Amino acid sequence: MYKPPFTITGRTVSLVAEITELLTLHMFRHERDLRLRRIHRIQTIHGSLAIEGNNLTSEQVTAILEGKQVLAPQREIQEVRNAIKAYDLLSTWDATSTEHLLEAHATLTRGLIDESGMFRSGSVGVVAGKDVIHVAPPASRVPYLINDLLGWLNETDEHPLISSSVFHYEFEFIHPFADGNGRVGRLWQTLILSSWNEIFAYLPVELMIYKQQQAYYDAINKSSRFGDCWPFIEFILEVILKSLKTTDESLHDVGVNVGVNVGVNELEERIILLIDQTPGINVNGIAGFITDKSKRTIERHLGKLKEAGKIEFRGSDKMGGYFIRK
Repeated sequence: MYKPPFTITGRTVSLVAEITELLTLHMFRHERDLRLRRIHRIQTIHGSLAIEGNNLTSEQVTAILEGKQVLAPQREIQEVRNAIKAYDLLSTWDATSTEHLLEAHATLTRGLIDESGMFRSGSVGVVAGKDVIHVAPPASRVPYLINDLLGWLNETDEHPLISSSVFHYEFEFIHPFADGNGRVGRLWQTLILSSWNEIFAYLPVELMIYKQQQAYYDAINKSSRFGDCWPFIEFILEVILKSLKTTDESLHDVGVNVGVNVGVNELEERIILLIDQTPGINVNGIAGFITDKSKRTIERHLGKLKEAGKIEFRGSDKMGGYFIRK
């Protein structure tokens, strides 16, 4: 059976153990808080598309999710719509199926490229500035390479945190599509991980990758030079761990742990969580998430939170937004 070249380091083992330890607490929170799931799903879509150059804000992604009109380039709006659909379909796909992989690509690239939902027919390379940093295998080999990779994924006994990272790297190395390889690779790692633990269907790992975009590409390039993807495995695991810790710390900081009363009501807790997860969000953005309350009600509670010293408004009335007061 084909086996991708990778080494499990001591650092890899430590990261897997630390991530696993944090998952139980986060799983409990996600089961209880559908709002948190929604926030993280929007962050995931925003982060994954931003990596590929989509300039829409999280507020605009929210508006598109709710079927509202957004003034933006049609291509970028279509990318968001496609991503929303793909993540909605995530639980219906089998991570080891070539057919489902092609369906995912078709969903993510619908209306954007000619070769949507099919392997590339030509040669591709990855370019950084004027330098070609990776030449992908010939198009004729792509179906066989993907078949081998999915076969390994189906048979491997490696921990899902490791096998999903190996798949992600190998997929990007093969570069099986004319366009959309990054989006599909990150989506498929999410699928592999969420099949093991459903929190990964919502954990905004893509947003954290976006914040460390150059390090993401550096880890891919370093793995290619070594002929072993341990640098990429460690990078992805560190991103997952940081995503878990960031969410955990923000929940502690703003006092929204289950059963903790910090002198605010349930709506104000929701507002605080939104502001902490999306610094600079304005009242319209908050209203886009909290659809069961009127904008006037939200504005009233924002005023109460400002008076209590829990949040602050920065910037002009038209362009500014809310931040957690440290």
